[in-house]
Amino acid sequence: MAASSSSAATVNPSDHSSPAEETEEETEFCRGFKDADAFVKHGLGAVVAATKASAALPAAGDEFDLYRSFPAFQQFCAAQGDRLLHGYDLVVDSNDAVLEKVGILLDEASGVSRTQQPVMPAGYQPPKIVVSSWNRRGGERREETFHLLHAKNIQRPQLKFKDKVDNSNTPFVSRIFIKPNAVKPLPSKNEFECNTERPEDLDVPAALVDFIHQQRTKEHVDDMFSHPYQYELDHVVMPESLKCKPEVQMYKPLAESTCQFINTLDDLVALNEKLAKVSEFAVDLEHHSYRSFLGITCLMQISTREEDFLIDTLELRSEMYILNETFTDPAIVKVFHGADSDIEWLQKDFGLYVVNMFDTHHAARCLNLGRNSLDHLLKVYCSVNSDKRYQLADWRIRPLPDEMLKYAQADTHYLLYVYDRVRAALYDTSNSQPTLIQQVWAKSRDLSLKKYVKPIFTEDSYMELYRKQKKSFNTQQLAAFRLLYAWRDKLGREDDESTGYVLPNHMMMKIAEELPKEPQGIIACCNPTPALVRQQINELHQLLKQARETPLLKVCAQTNTRCYVSFVFEEEEEAAAAPAHLTVAQQKAHSIMGSFENPFRMVQYFSLVHGFCQVVL
Repeated sequence: MAASSSSAATVNPSDHSSPAEETEEETEFCRGFKDADAFVKHGLGAVVAATKASAALPAAGDEFDLYRSFPAFQQFCAAQGDRLLHGYDLVVDSNDAVLEKVGILLDEASGVSRTQQPVMPAGYQPPKIVVSSWNRRGGERREETFHLLHAKNIQRPQLKFKDKVDNSNTPFVSRIFIKPNAVKPLPSKNEFECNTERPEDLDVPAALVDFIHQQRTKEHVDDMFSHPYQYELDHVVMPESLKCKPEVQMYKPLAESTCQFINTLDDLVALNEKLAKVSEFAVDLEHHSYRSFLGITCLMQISTREEDFLIDTLELRSEMYILNETFTDPAIVKVFHGADSDIEWLQKDFGLYVVNMFDTHHAARCLNLGRNSLDHLLKVYCSVNSDKRYQLADWRIRPLPDEMLKYAQADTHYLLYVYDRVRAALYDTSNSQPTLIQQVWAKSRDLSLKKYVKPIFTEDSYMELYRKQKKSFNTQQLAAFRLLYAWRDKLGREDDESTGYVLPNHMMMKIAEELPKEPQGIIACCNPTPALVRQQINELHQLLKQARETPLLKVCAQTNTRCYVSFVFEEEEEAAAAPAHLTVAQQKAHSIMGSFENPFRMVQYFSLVHGFCQVVL
């Protein structure tokens, strides 16, 4: 009995402790780690250690060849290679299982019923969702889904434009031909042609004739490419209404506000008359740049205190100049947010210019709000979480879905209220003085003076992109990159397609780096293959063939100079002095050791290098 009781006493503690141990094992994140943070810390340390270890490995080239000549190093490399390849089959099987699962889910989403389950490899464990700091959802965080709306078979709106898009490789000339609210009128085309006094007919010395002609030509060119409202913007005065603290006017609820879609000339004229009667209105634009070389403005949003308007700028592209009457009126404040690109798009597509603008983005920067986006301002001042699900949509779609119309309306609906709030905050921050408001207004005026600059292709245009990629190409690769860059620019201008659509930068760099010898190799460098690359595959093949005929030299990416220096120091004598039974790597090691034993050869080497550098410089 005593023995049985003692044995029972011995067994009972283990029986009670085993469930606790099992519970602890079940609550572990993975073996040896109780939670995700511990696993991340351990993983970070392992990554740092691996980085240090990889940096200590012999570099590729002579150093690695030297180490490779020792049998112990070869055995170590072979052992580590086998260790890394261990378990490769299990990784492949797991990837196959994941891809099979993805295929089933895609079929179910497209309406194809598939009930069979993917075949899992032996020992496969389904992944467990781990909640950590990077993917933990807060109570106030709402689910966001971005809609990438695009129309594959949409008719190109450029084909219906009355004024064809000018993609020529020439500087941009303003589209304006009528200048409302002008203090200084537009220069007339006949102003220079009607000048009857030729320099040759003037009673001046012959040496001044060319000078007078150059000055007249320079003035003509300056007027042609200058900002049409340069004089007006230089002399515009901030309205008195901006110098005092504003009375904040509450916005209407978005559901109760009226929104008019304008796609006819009569409606556009009526809108211009309404805008002429208000003291301020808000403006925003929706732009598309993927299927156009210079990009096209697809929609304009305008909001007053009472109404919202959406203008179909694709339909009214040639008539948008009518709005210059109100856009350049110095008595009306035009409210934008982040107008850097909007100012250029208005000039490029419509010949519209802005006088007396207030940019709420610069106001947010002066207030040091931390974030200067319109989303943040709406959340701070309006308690509105802006809907950005359609910010990646293709705004060329016609007719526009109701969801996209609501999204576009909301961009300017609250902007005038935000304009009042930031002005009041600026006024209070500067001790009831309009100092900060004047500063924001001056920055907005300088932004209105910005001129659209057309991208001009030159022989060295490709070097800017080449330097940004931080690649080191030889002359053949650089020649291929230059030819591909020129081909892409030419085709994009002719077909009115963006360079990213014709051939994205990373694909162009890949083709130039690989220099494929066959058309199939070019296609293999592109995933997915752009449509124009497939159409022009033979021409691309000929360009790469031409690039491979370039003499093979190495190019310095930073200075764009060819740095091909080859120093040969008594190679035949060193080869003869080295024992014949040594391998190539051992012979190189013998040569290096010999240079240290004979310092005179090292001095001779550096003197030759110094002399070469002096010749190059």
